[in-house]
Amino acid sequence: MLNFLASRALRALFTLLLIVTAAYVVLRLTGDPAISILGLDAPAEAVAEFRKNWGLDQPIWVQYLSYLLAVVQGNLGASMLDGREASTIVIERLPATLSITIPGFVLQLLIGIPAGLFSALRQNTWIDRTIMAGSIIGFTIPSFVFGLLLVMLFAVRLHWLPSGGAETPLHLVLPVLSLGLFGGATLARFTRSAVVDVLDQPHVRAVTLRGLPRWRIVMFHVMPNAALPVVTVMGMMLGGLVAGAVVTESVFSWPGIGRLLITSVASRDLSVVQTILLMIGFAMVAANFLVDLTYGFLDPRLRRSQGADAKG
Repeated sequence: MLNFLASRALRALFTLLLIVTAAYVVLRLTGDPAISILGLDAPAEAVAEFRKNWGLDQPIWVQYLSYLLAVVQGNLGASMLDGREASTIVIERLPATLSITIPGFVLQLLIGIPAGLFSALRQNTWIDRTIMAGSIIGFTIPSFVFGLLLVMLFAVRLHWLPSGGAETPLHLVLPVLSLGLFGGATLARFTRSAVVDVLDQPHVRAVTLRGLPRWRIVMFHVMPNAALPVVTVMGMMLGGLVAGAVVTESVFSWPGIGRLLITSVASRDLSVVQTILLMIGFAMVAANFLVDLTYGFLDPRLRRSQGADAKG
């Protein structure tokens, strides 16, 4: 088990290093933050002084090594706009993002897993076709279009909910509904596929012929075997929630990390952008790490194979 955890932890650290490197290089190749922040009409002396103060006059590899050393020490840099710590600015927006992503993820589970299971148990019926048609529609529509449709229906047409902002609890409803329905449609498709595959397995047909109650077959023979692919999708969705919030927060004018990322990219506030990208990368890596751990508990063969590989 220790070998299993160690191999997954090393892979997670290497992935984070790649994310940090890619984000750092790409951001510095896409434009000069000194010009973006000071403006095209800024005096050359002011631009040169700005670059010197922020270390932008050094070779990019020197900047990268300095940044990497600072990250290892827990220093994510300061905002080029107001001089505050980038981590402080991001953390201030984190509660707003979590207030829609956590309920959104719970709603995804409440919609996707029951809908996929019910569809699989009624496969090739009108119920199955209806659920899968709704799932495909929800999966294929871009998230920003889906959000705008919700605004058009519930805010513009019916006047039931506010279209944007974060002043009241009602402002939570549309962003959470957008995240929940969009992710729930994806989860329903994968859950149905996983359950249908298990239903065709010989051991499930055998216990069915033995006359076991349907609920016992589903609970103790189908769902445990269908859990692995469903857990994989859940991990991907959990890791991508913060990234998905970028679009959702823009559509509904929600003051979270997503909107902060867009404004920071536009103003070339590199430390804030890098901090947000590092947070998103860490969330996805952590989610995948949790999926790997869950795999190890759900399927002990994975732990044994890791141990055999380490001994070999």
